[in-house]
Amino acid sequence: MDIQEIKQRFSIIGNAPGLNRAIEVALQVAPTDLSVLVSGESGVGKETFPQIIHHHSPRKHGKYIAINCGAIPEGTIDSELFGHEKGSFTGALNDRKGYFEVTDGGTLFLDEIGELPVSTQVRLLRVLETGEFIRVGSSQVQKTNVRVIAATNFDLTHAIREGKFREDLYYRLNTVPIKVLPLRDRGTDVLLLFRKFANDFAERYKMPSIRLNEDAQKIFMGYRWPGNVRQLKNITEQISIIETERDITAEKLIHYIPNEETGLLPALYSKESDARAFENERTMMLNALIGLKKELDELKEKFNQLVKIDPSSVHTEDEEGFMQLYSEGVSAHQQEEPLFNPGYVKTGGRAHIQDTEEFVEESLSIEQKEMELIMKALERHSGKRKLAAEELGISERTLYRKIKEYNIAQK
Repeated sequence: MDIQEIKQRFSIIGNAPGLNRAIEVALQVAPTDLSVLVSGESGVGKETFPQIIHHHSPRKHGKYIAINCGAIPEGTIDSELFGHEKGSFTGALNDRKGYFEVTDGGTLFLDEIGELPVSTQVRLLRVLETGEFIRVGSSQVQKTNVRVIAATNFDLTHAIREGKFREDLYYRLNTVPIKVLPLRDRGTDVLLLFRKFANDFAERYKMPSIRLNEDAQKIFMGYRWPGNVRQLKNITEQISIIETERDITAEKLIHYIPNEETGLLPALYSKESDARAFENERTMMLNALIGLKKELDELKEKFNQLVKIDPSSVHTEDEEGFMQLYSEGVSAHQQEEPLFNPGYVKTGGRAHIQDTEEFVEESLSIEQKEMELIMKALERHSGKRKLAAEELGISERTLYRKIKEYNIAQK
Protein backbone atom coordinates (compact mmCIF):
# COMPACT_ATOMS: atom_id res chain seq x y z
CA MET A 1 0.00 0.00 0.00
CA ASP A 2 1.20 3.54 -0.78
CA ILE A 3 2.51 5.64 2.14
CA GLN A 4 0.11 8.49 1.31
CA GLU A 5 -2.83 6.09 1.57
CA ILE A 6 -1.59 5.00 4.99
CA LYS A 7 -1.36 8.64 6.11
CA GLN A 8 -4.90 9.34 4.99
CA ARG A 9 -6.31 6.22 6.64
CA PHE A 10 -4.60 6.84 9.99
CA SER A 11 -4.73 10.66 9.92
CA ILE A 12 -0.96 11.08 9.83
CA ILE A 13 0.14 14.60 8.88
CA GLY A 14 3.64 15.36 7.61
CA ASN A 15 6.26 14.64 5.00
CA ALA A 16 9.45 14.45 7.05
CA PRO A 17 11.80 11.71 5.74
CA GLY A 18 12.10 10.19 9.22
CA LEU A 19 8.33 9.93 9.52
CA ASN A 20 8.02 8.28 6.11
CA ARG A 21 10.78 5.83 7.04
CA ALA A 22 8.98 4.81 10.24
CA ILE A 23 5.80 4.11 8.24
CA GLU A 24 7.78 2.05 5.70
CA VAL A 25 9.29 -0.11 8.46
CA ALA A 26 5.86 -0.66 10.02
CA LEU A 27 4.48 -1.86 6.66
CA GLN A 28 7.46 -4.14 6.04
CA VAL A 29 7.25 -5.84 9.44
CA ALA A 30 3.42 -6.10 9.48
CA PRO A 31 3.10 -9.46 7.59
CA THR A 32 5.49 -11.14 10.05
CA ASP A 33 5.02 -12.12 13.70
CA LEU A 34 8.15 -10.35 14.91
CA SER A 35 8.04 -8.28 18.09
CA VAL A 36 8.33 -4.52 17.55
CA LEU A 37 9.54 -1.79 19.92
CA VAL A 38 8.31 1.72 19.10
CA SER A 39 10.34 4.45 20.79
CA GLY A 40 9.94 8.20 20.91
CA GLU A 41 9.23 11.12 23.21
CA SER A 42 5.87 11.58 24.87
CA GLY A 43 3.32 13.12 22.53
CA VAL A 44 4.87 12.11 19.19
CA GLY A 45 2.09 9.68 18.24
CA LYS A 46 3.68 6.28 18.94
CA GLU A 47 0.26 4.66 19.37
CA THR A 48 -0.47 4.99 15.63
CA PHE A 49 2.25 2.56 14.49
CA PRO A 50 0.97 -0.57 16.31
CA GLN A 51 -2.41 0.07 14.64
CA ILE A 52 -0.73 0.26 11.21
CA ILE A 53 1.09 -3.02 11.89
CA HIS A 54 -2.03 -4.82 13.15
CA HIS A 55 -4.30 -3.70 10.30
CA HIS A 56 -1.78 -4.82 7.68
CA SER A 57 -1.00 -8.19 9.26
CA PRO A 58 -2.67 -11.62 9.00
CA ARG A 59 -4.09 -10.89 12.49
CA LYS A 60 -6.17 -7.93 11.30
CA HIS A 61 -9.42 -9.84 11.95
CA GLY A 62 -8.32 -10.68 15.48
CA LYS A 63 -8.56 -8.45 18.53
CA TYR A 64 -6.33 -5.41 19.01
CA ILE A 65 -5.96 -4.25 22.62
CA ALA A 66 -3.81 -1.34 23.80
CA ILE A 67 -2.60 -1.29 27.42
CA ASN A 68 -0.80 1.53 29.23
CA CYS A 69 1.50 -0.31 31.63
CA GLY A 70 2.17 2.87 33.60
CA ALA A 71 -1.53 3.33 34.38
CA ILE A 72 -2.03 -0.07 36.05
CA PRO A 73 -1.04 -0.42 39.76
CA GLU A 74 1.89 -2.73 40.40
CA GLY A 75 -0.21 -5.01 42.61
CA THR A 76 -2.75 -5.77 39.86
CA ILE A 77 -0.65 -5.70 36.66
CA ASP A 78 -0.06 -9.50 36.68
CA SER A 79 -3.78 -10.14 37.06
CA GLU A 80 -4.60 -7.69 34.25
CA LEU A 81 -2.15 -9.29 31.81
CA PHE A 82 -2.38 -12.99 32.73
CA GLY A 83 -5.68 -13.32 34.63
CA HIS A 84 -6.35 -14.84 38.05
CA GLU A 85 -8.17 -17.66 39.79
CA LYS A 86 -11.02 -17.13 42.22
CA GLY A 87 -9.70 -16.61 45.76
CA SER A 88 -6.11 -16.05 44.65
CA PHE A 89 -6.04 -12.71 46.49
CA THR A 90 -8.37 -10.42 48.41
CA GLY A 91 -11.11 -9.22 46.07
CA ALA A 92 -10.68 -12.09 43.57
CA LEU A 93 -14.32 -13.18 43.76
CA ASN A 94 -14.35 -14.93 40.38
CA ASP A 95 -12.00 -16.32 37.77
CA ARG A 96 -10.80 -13.66 35.37
CA LYS A 97 -9.18 -13.86 31.96
CA GLY A 98 -6.13 -11.66 31.33
CA TYR A 99 -5.32 -9.69 28.21
CA PHE A 100 -3.01 -12.41 26.84
CA GLU A 101 -5.87 -14.88 27.00
CA VAL A 102 -8.51 -12.50 25.61
CA THR A 103 -6.28 -11.34 22.74
CA ASP A 104 -5.38 -14.85 21.57
CA GLY A 105 -4.91 -14.65 17.77
CA GLY A 106 -4.65 -10.87 17.81
CA THR A 107 -2.24 -8.07 18.72
CA LEU A 108 -1.45 -6.67 22.18
CA PHE A 109 0.07 -3.20 22.37
CA LEU A 110 1.95 -2.58 25.63
CA ASP A 111 2.55 1.16 25.93
CA GLU A 112 5.09 2.53 28.44
CA ILE A 113 6.69 -0.92 28.69
CA GLY A 114 9.47 0.49 30.87
CA GLU A 115 6.97 0.89 33.74
CA LEU A 116 6.51 -2.88 34.12
CA PRO A 117 7.70 -4.32 37.49
CA VAL A 118 10.68 -6.66 37.18
CA SER A 119 8.60 -9.65 38.37
CA THR A 120 6.08 -9.03 35.59
CA GLN A 121 8.92 -8.69 33.07
CA VAL A 122 9.87 -12.31 33.85
CA ARG A 123 6.33 -13.49 33.07
CA LEU A 124 6.24 -11.44 29.87
CA LEU A 125 9.55 -12.87 28.66
CA ARG A 126 8.17 -16.40 29.08
CA VAL A 127 5.09 -15.57 26.97
CA LEU A 128 7.22 -14.05 24.22
CA GLU A 129 9.57 -17.05 24.07
CA THR A 130 7.19 -19.97 24.58
CA GLY A 131 3.66 -18.60 24.23
CA GLU A 132 2.91 -19.95 27.72
CA PHE A 133 1.55 -18.20 30.81
CA ILE A 134 0.01 -19.03 34.19
CA ARG A 135 -2.88 -17.21 35.82
CA VAL A 136 -2.27 -15.64 39.23
CA GLY A 137 -3.13 -18.23 41.88
CA SER A 138 -3.09 -21.14 39.41
CA SER A 139 -0.60 -23.87 38.60
CA GLN A 140 -2.00 -24.72 35.18
CA VAL A 141 0.04 -23.64 32.15
CA GLN A 142 -1.97 -22.07 29.32
CA LYS A 143 -1.04 -21.32 25.72
CA THR A 144 -1.69 -18.16 23.73
CA ASN A 145 -0.83 -16.87 20.29
CA VAL A 146 -0.44 -13.12 20.68
CA ARG A 147 1.74 -10.67 18.83
CA VAL A 148 3.27 -8.13 21.20
CA ILE A 149 4.14 -4.58 20.15
CA ALA A 150 5.70 -2.43 22.87
CA ALA A 151 6.41 1.29 23.15
CA THR A 152 8.53 3.46 25.41
CA ASN A 153 9.26 7.17 25.80
CA PHE A 154 12.64 6.79 27.51
CA ASP A 155 15.91 4.97 26.94
CA LEU A 156 15.50 1.36 28.07
CA THR A 157 19.25 0.77 27.91
CA HIS A 158 19.62 3.29 30.74
CA ALA A 159 16.97 1.38 32.73
CA ILE A 160 18.93 -1.83 32.10
CA ARG A 161 22.08 -0.28 33.56
CA GLU A 162 20.11 0.73 36.65
CA GLY A 163 18.68 -2.77 37.05
CA LYS A 164 15.09 -1.65 36.37
CA PHE A 165 14.63 -3.51 33.08
CA ARG A 166 15.75 -6.97 32.02
CA GLU A 167 18.28 -7.01 29.21
CA ASP A 168 17.02 -10.29 27.76
CA LEU A 169 13.47 -8.90 27.58
CA TYR A 170 14.74 -5.75 25.88
CA TYR A 171 16.39 -7.71 23.06
CA ARG A 172 13.31 -9.93 22.73
CA LEU A 173 11.03 -6.90 22.33
CA ASN A 174 13.45 -4.93 20.19
CA THR A 175 13.54 -7.43 17.31
CA VAL A 176 12.42 -4.62 15.00
CA PRO A 177 12.86 -1.07 16.33
CA ILE A 178 10.79 1.86 15.05
CA LYS A 179 11.93 5.34 16.04
CA VAL A 180 9.31 8.12 15.91
CA LEU A 181 10.85 11.56 15.44
CA PRO A 182 10.16 14.42 17.88
CA LEU A 183 8.26 17.33 16.34
CA ARG A 184 11.27 19.66 16.44
CA ASP A 185 13.08 17.36 13.98
CA ARG A 186 10.25 17.26 11.44
CA GLY A 187 10.82 20.66 9.80
CA THR A 188 7.79 22.21 8.12
CA ASP A 189 5.54 19.42 9.40
CA VAL A 190 4.93 21.79 12.33
CA LEU A 191 3.04 24.21 10.06
CA LEU A 192 1.15 21.41 8.31
CA LEU A 193 -0.03 20.06 11.65
CA PHE A 194 -1.00 23.54 12.82
CA ARG A 195 -3.18 24.10 9.75
CA LYS A 196 -4.82 20.69 10.20
CA PHE A 197 -5.63 21.34 13.86
CA ALA A 198 -6.73 24.92 13.16
CA ASN A 199 -9.21 23.68 10.55
CA ASP A 200 -10.46 20.93 12.85
CA PHE A 201 -11.12 23.36 15.71
CA ALA A 202 -12.71 25.91 13.36
CA GLU A 203 -15.18 23.23 12.30
CA ARG A 204 -15.78 22.05 15.86
CA TYR A 205 -16.40 25.51 17.31
CA LYS A 206 -18.15 26.96 14.24
CA MET A 207 -15.68 29.79 13.63
CA PRO A 208 -13.16 30.84 10.94
CA SER A 209 -9.79 29.10 11.02
CA ILE A 210 -6.84 30.93 12.59
CA ARG A 211 -3.74 31.75 10.50
CA LEU A 212 -0.13 32.52 11.42
CA ASN A 213 1.67 35.46 9.83
CA GLU A 214 5.28 35.10 8.70
CA ASP A 215 6.86 36.11 12.02
CA ALA A 216 4.57 33.79 13.96
CA GLN A 217 5.50 30.92 11.65
CA LYS A 218 9.18 31.54 12.41
CA ILE A 219 8.42 31.25 16.12
CA PHE A 220 6.62 27.94 15.53
CA MET A 221 9.56 26.63 13.50
CA GLY A 222 12.13 27.76 16.08
CA TYR A 223 10.38 26.44 19.18
CA ARG A 224 11.55 23.02 20.42
CA TRP A 225 8.08 21.63 21.28
CA PRO A 226 8.93 19.55 24.37
CA GLY A 227 5.35 18.21 24.39
CA ASN A 228 5.51 17.42 20.65
CA VAL A 229 2.30 16.98 18.59
CA ARG A 230 0.11 16.82 21.70
CA GLN A 231 1.39 20.21 22.86
CA LEU A 232 0.97 21.74 19.39
CA LYS A 233 -2.64 20.58 19.26
CA ASN A 234 -3.36 21.97 22.71
CA ILE A 235 -1.88 25.40 21.93
CA THR A 236 -3.73 25.58 18.60
CA GLU A 237 -7.00 24.93 20.40
CA GLN A 238 -6.27 27.61 23.00
CA ILE A 239 -5.56 30.24 20.35
CA SER A 240 -8.61 29.23 18.30
CA ILE A 241 -10.92 29.77 21.28
CA ILE A 242 -9.37 32.80 22.99
CA GLU A 243 -8.24 35.09 20.16
CA THR A 244 -10.95 37.16 18.48
CA GLU A 245 -8.85 38.01 15.43
CA ARG A 246 -8.07 35.14 13.09
CA ASP A 247 -4.67 36.44 11.91
CA ILE A 248 -2.16 35.53 14.61
CA THR A 249 0.94 37.73 14.93
CA ALA A 250 4.17 37.02 16.79
CA GLU A 251 3.13 39.44 19.53
CA LYS A 252 -0.04 37.44 20.16
CA LEU A 253 1.62 34.06 19.82
CA ILE A 254 4.21 34.61 22.55
CA HIS A 255 1.44 34.58 25.14
CA TYR A 256 0.73 30.92 24.34
CA ILE A 257 4.23 29.45 23.90
CA PRO A 258 5.69 28.43 27.29
CA ASN A 259 9.39 28.26 28.01
CA GLU A 260 10.42 24.63 27.57
CA GLU A 261 12.53 24.57 30.74
CA THR A 262 10.53 26.70 33.17
CA GLY A 263 7.03 26.33 31.70
CA LEU A 264 6.54 30.09 32.12
CA LEU A 265 5.06 32.58 29.65
CA PRO A 266 6.13 34.25 27.44
CA ALA A 267 8.55 31.77 25.94
CA LEU A 268 12.14 32.08 24.94
CA TYR A 269 11.49 30.13 21.81
CA SER A 270 14.52 27.88 21.63
CA LYS A 271 17.89 27.29 23.19
CA GLU A 272 19.51 29.02 20.25
CA SER A 273 17.28 32.09 20.40
CA ASP A 274 17.59 32.03 24.18
CA ALA A 275 21.36 32.39 23.82
CA ARG A 276 20.97 35.21 21.29
CA ALA A 277 18.51 37.03 23.53
CA PHE A 278 20.91 36.71 26.47
CA GLU A 279 23.77 38.17 24.44
CA ASN A 280 21.57 41.03 23.24
CA GLU A 281 20.48 41.89 26.77
CA ARG A 282 24.04 41.52 28.04
CA THR A 283 25.27 44.02 25.45
CA MET A 284 22.52 46.46 26.32
CA MET A 285 23.18 46.07 30.05
CA LEU A 286 26.90 46.64 29.50
CA ASN A 287 26.18 49.90 27.68
CA ALA A 288 23.93 50.97 30.54
CA LEU A 289 26.54 50.08 33.15
CA ILE A 290 29.30 51.95 31.36
CA GLY A 291 27.10 55.05 31.25
CA LEU A 292 26.24 54.64 34.92
CA LYS A 293 29.92 54.22 35.84
CA LYS A 294 30.72 57.48 34.06
CA GLU A 295 28.02 59.32 35.99
CA LEU A 296 29.24 57.81 39.26
CA ASP A 297 32.81 58.96 38.54
CA GLU A 298 31.56 62.49 37.90
CA LEU A 299 29.44 62.35 41.05
CA LYS A 300 32.38 61.14 43.10
CA GLU A 301 34.55 64.00 41.85
CA LYS A 302 31.89 66.60 42.72
CA PHE A 303 31.43 65.10 46.17
CA ASN A 304 35.15 65.00 46.90
CA GLN A 305 35.47 68.64 45.93
CA LEU A 306 32.52 69.56 48.16
CA VAL A 307 33.65 67.81 51.33
CA LYS A 308 37.36 68.47 50.57
CA ILE A 309 38.67 65.05 51.45
CA ASP A 310 41.34 62.82 50.03
CA PRO A 311 39.73 60.74 47.24
CA SER A 312 41.52 57.69 48.57
CA SER A 313 39.37 57.77 51.71
CA VAL A 314 36.16 57.15 49.76
CA HIS A 315 35.15 53.52 49.40
CA THR A 316 34.44 52.58 45.80
CA GLU A 317 35.45 50.00 43.22
CA ASP A 318 37.99 50.74 40.52
CA GLU A 319 36.95 50.33 36.90
CA GLU A 320 38.66 46.98 36.56
CA GLY A 321 36.85 45.62 39.62
CA PHE A 322 33.57 47.01 38.35
CA MET A 323 33.90 45.28 34.98
CA GLN A 324 35.01 42.07 36.71
CA LEU A 325 31.78 42.06 38.71
CA TYR A 326 29.80 42.51 35.51
CA SER A 327 31.67 39.83 33.61
CA GLU A 328 30.77 37.39 36.39
CA GLY A 329 27.13 38.16 35.75
CA VAL A 330 26.49 40.05 39.02
CA SER A 331 24.43 43.21 38.71
CA ALA A 332 25.78 46.28 40.48
CA HIS A 333 22.59 46.86 42.43
CA GLN A 334 22.77 43.34 43.92
CA GLN A 335 26.11 43.88 45.71
CA GLU A 336 26.14 43.98 49.47
CA GLU A 337 28.20 47.20 49.38
CA PRO A 338 27.44 49.80 46.68
CA LEU A 339 30.07 50.71 44.11
CA PHE A 340 30.07 54.22 45.46
CA ASN A 341 28.22 55.60 48.46
CA PRO A 342 28.76 59.34 48.86
CA GLY A 343 27.50 59.23 52.44
CA TYR A 344 30.14 56.81 53.73
CA VAL A 345 33.41 58.56 54.61
CA LYS A 346 36.36 57.62 56.81
CA THR A 347 37.12 60.31 59.31
CA GLY A 348 39.68 59.57 62.01
CA GLY A 349 39.04 55.84 61.77
CA ARG A 350 35.28 56.29 62.29
CA ALA A 351 32.51 56.26 59.69
CA HIS A 352 29.73 58.80 59.76
CA ILE A 353 26.92 59.70 57.40
CA GLN A 354 27.05 62.98 55.50
CA ASP A 355 24.03 64.85 54.24
CA THR A 356 24.24 63.70 50.62
CA GLU A 357 20.60 63.36 49.64
CA GLU A 358 20.95 65.52 46.54
CA PHE A 359 23.76 63.30 45.21
CA VAL A 360 21.98 60.05 45.98
CA GLU A 361 18.94 61.26 44.05
CA GLU A 362 21.12 61.88 40.99
CA SER A 363 22.44 58.30 41.06
CA LEU A 364 20.37 56.20 38.65
CA SER A 365 19.76 52.50 39.14
CA ILE A 366 20.75 50.10 36.37
CA GLU A 367 17.12 49.56 35.44
CA GLN A 368 16.47 53.29 35.29
CA LYS A 369 19.51 53.81 33.08
CA GLU A 370 18.41 51.00 30.76
CA MET A 371 14.90 52.45 30.56
CA GLU A 372 16.34 55.91 29.81
CA LEU A 373 18.47 54.52 26.98
CA ILE A 374 15.42 52.82 25.45
CA MET A 375 13.25 55.93 25.75
CA LYS A 376 15.89 58.16 24.15
CA ALA A 377 16.44 55.70 21.29
CA LEU A 378 12.70 55.50 20.63
CA GLU A 379 12.41 59.28 20.73
CA ARG A 380 15.26 59.75 18.25
CA HIS A 381 13.61 57.33 15.82
CA SER A 382 10.03 58.59 16.30
CA GLY A 383 8.93 55.40 18.06
CA LYS A 384 10.15 53.01 15.35
CA ARG A 385 11.23 49.92 17.30
CA LYS A 386 13.29 48.38 14.53
CA LEU A 387 15.57 51.43 14.18
CA ALA A 388 15.76 51.88 17.95
CA ALA A 389 16.74 48.22 18.42
CA GLU A 390 19.50 48.54 15.80
CA GLU A 391 20.92 51.57 17.63
CA LEU A 392 20.83 49.75 20.98
CA GLY A 393 22.43 46.62 19.49
CA ILE A 394 19.59 44.27 20.47
CA SER A 395 16.87 42.36 18.63
CA GLU A 396 13.50 43.95 18.00
CA ARG A 397 11.84 41.18 20.02
CA THR A 398 14.06 41.91 23.03
CA LEU A 399 13.25 45.62 22.74
CA TYR A 400 9.53 44.81 22.59
CA ARG A 401 9.77 42.79 25.81
CA LYS A 402 11.74 45.56 27.52
CA ILE A 403 9.10 48.13 26.53
CA LYS A 404 6.45 45.90 28.10
CA GLU A 405 8.59 45.27 31.18
CA TYR A 406 9.21 48.97 31.88
CA ASN A 407 5.72 50.00 30.72
CA ILE A 408 7.18 52.58 28.35
CA ALA A 409 4.46 54.57 26.62
CA GLN A 410 4.94 55.03 22.85
CA LYS A 411 3.58 57.84 20.75
